[in-house]
Amino acid sequence: MLFQVGGQGTRPTFFEMAAAQQLPASLRAALTYSIGVLALRRPILHKVLDYEDEFFALLMLVLETHSLRTTDASFAESLYGLRRRAAKIRTKQADIRSKTSDGIQHSSLEKRQRVLSVVFLVVLPYLKSKLHSIYSKEREARLQASLWGPGDERFEDVDYFVEGEDSIASRTSTEAEATIRTRLAKNIQKIIGLCYPWLHATTEGLTFTYQLLYLLDATGFYSVGLHALGIHVCRATGQELMDTSSRISKIRSRERERLRGPPWVKAVQGALLKCAYVVLDYAQTGLIAAVFIFKMMEWWYQSAEERMSAPTVYPPPPPPPPPKVAKDGIPLPPDRTICPLCSQKRVNPSVVTVSGFVFCYACVHKYVSQYKRCPVTLMPADIDQIRRLFHDM
Repeated sequence: MLFQVGGQGTRPTFFEMAAAQQLPASLRAALTYSIGVLALRRPILHKVLDYEDEFFALLMLVLETHSLRTTDASFAESLYGLRRRAAKIRTKQADIRSKTSDGIQHSSLEKRQRVLSVVFLVVLPYLKSKLHSIYSKEREARLQASLWGPGDERFEDVDYFVEGEDSIASRTSTEAEATIRTRLAKNIQKIIGLCYPWLHATTEGLTFTYQLLYLLDATGFYSVGLHALGIHVCRATGQELMDTSSRISKIRSRERERLRGPPWVKAVQGALLKCAYVVLDYAQTGLIAAVFIFKMMEWWYQSAEERMSAPTVYPPPPPPPPPKVAKDGIPLPPDRTICPLCSQKRVNPSVVTVSGFVFCYACVHKYVSQYKRCPVTLMPADIDQIRRLFHDM
């Protein structure tokens, strides 16, 4: 247990619950920062950063499973001296373990509730993180498509790429094999791009509603996940905190008794099990220390940046206005992805540097070679002032 924030009774305060909920995010930031620093000397650690979501989900799966099994609480809740209890309506049974004044009977968690707690604590946040990543990529792709046109039409100019018949045939066969997978992936991304904002708004709205009701003491459930599982989060009593170590020892002794095989095999398995317990205990202690160090560094550097930031740091000046379209020049189409010369979707977009307007490479090359000017502003230009835009490279 880290500390008790305050309050009376077994019901945790809003600030205790909020601190326990924010601890995994702080832990992830601390681990990401630490691995990023170590990766400067050991480049192989960049592979861990490439699979950051999977690495953190696996770590939290081990921690949450171990914590729920030994303390009936999540990893963050156990550090704040909180425990999860199955909430049931008070009955007239004689075997009620503990009662509260709000008509709720509390009992220890069942196996099903522990498994579902791991799902809500690890699996669902991991899936949400992956959906957010896919949605961000889809949104960026749509933004680029609105500005530059579809990505599959950007490199089809025969003047820019010259290929033989054999290479074209091989490329066609390869593209035909990947067409189904590509279309399926694009369709899935489009569906996620349409549904994720509504899903995110719904989850955030439910989270805010439950937290507001919990703050106003209108419900005993801090989140919709706890309500769905029928779990109340309560403060651990002094006796429960003292019995935690003995409970862990009993669980570990029972696991050693379950070992099967010859004596030497049981000895090896017991040694490995003991080493795993030692590593897990040190990992929990190290993670707690990493969170505190990260928070202290974040506070220290944030304070230093606030002191160093001065009103002399002005925002960048606005970009200059675009050049005016000449009276006798070619008018600009309302759609930015259309080439003003051919009135079709731009292919191999290229810019005339004297004006900044973008055309198809073949169209603008032919026009500038013939008229020696920009088609829109009629400003003097040469073919050396045409630049290919590699915005999708």
